[in-house]
Amino acid sequence: MPRKPRIHIPGCFYHVIVRGNAGDPLFLDDTHRHYFFKLLQDGSVRFQYRIHAFCLMTNHVHLLLQVADIPLSRLMQNLMLRYSTWFNKKRRRIGHLFQGRYKAILIDADAYLLELVRYIHLNPVRANMVKLPDEYQWTGHRSLLGKEVLPWQCTDYVLSLFASDSMKASEKYSNFVYDGLSEGARPEFGLGTHEGRLLGDDSFADEALLQAEEKPASRVTLDAVISEVCRQFEITEAELSATGKARPASEARAVAAFITREIPHLSLTELAKKLDREVSAVSQAARRLEKAAKENRHFAETPNKILANLQMSNMTR
Repeated sequence: MPRKPRIHIPGCFYHVIVRGNAGDPLFLDDTHRHYFFKLLQDGSVRFQYRIHAFCLMTNHVHLLLQVADIPLSRLMQNLMLRYSTWFNKKRRRIGHLFQGRYKAILIDADAYLLELVRYIHLNPVRANMVKLPDEYQWTGHRSLLGKEVLPWQCTDYVLSLFASDSMKASEKYSNFVYDGLSEGARPEFGLGTHEGRLLGDDSFADEALLQAEEKPASRVTLDAVISEVCRQFEITEAELSATGKARPASEARAVAAFITREIPHLSLTELAKKLDREVSAVSQAARRLEKAAKENRHFAETPNKILANLQMSNMTR
């Protein structure tokens, strides 16, 4: 059954969850977390979204985002592709960093926003990483307390829901969070109430679905992958598709197959058709390259470079 499309409504709030592939870490040290912060700052300017709450755990991330006219799908594609490309290049690895499609739930802010902010910022406490939320550096909690400033985090809206005076608002917010210290898991924040896409009652869902007009996000195309691979290997598309196992065409096909597999919306079946190859052969080439890269990091350099070029080219469209 095909997945339901993302619901895009300008001005609305989304709970976004991204996870490491197979539970693997997304952040190995503070350098990685700071770079993720940089991407959030870049993205908030470029795509005009607002971050009201966040939590960077070891192998997953929670974001409470408010979008503008640009759909969530586009800004998340940019964030995940830029971070995974940087991470793989820094670690000299190739392979999936994120666990498939990110989770995004459109929320009824009137009913759930404050509770969701609290839930997100108490993640490290529920995971027994710290005893108090103030002790964890990688959430938006300390900014809402006025203890630090993150220029890309929007604190004024959440605080305005507690009081007009910023100091009183921070105090009331702190009390609200501490009142939830004993709160357990809230499955609805990760599952939603309507097909996993919304969190709200029936009237909220009906209104949201009526308003939603999903616009297609700018995406890397298969033709762009093939063109960039040919450019890097200095061969023509005809040479890439030619029969035989002569280098560099055979190496280029393996790289094209691997990159196609890495980009979620692209298909190895379509690549196989374009290259006049069996899907099994294309898939095996991608797996061989992945294995070779694990044994010798040199093999990861060209795929990572091509992914970075594709991402940058897509940003400028």
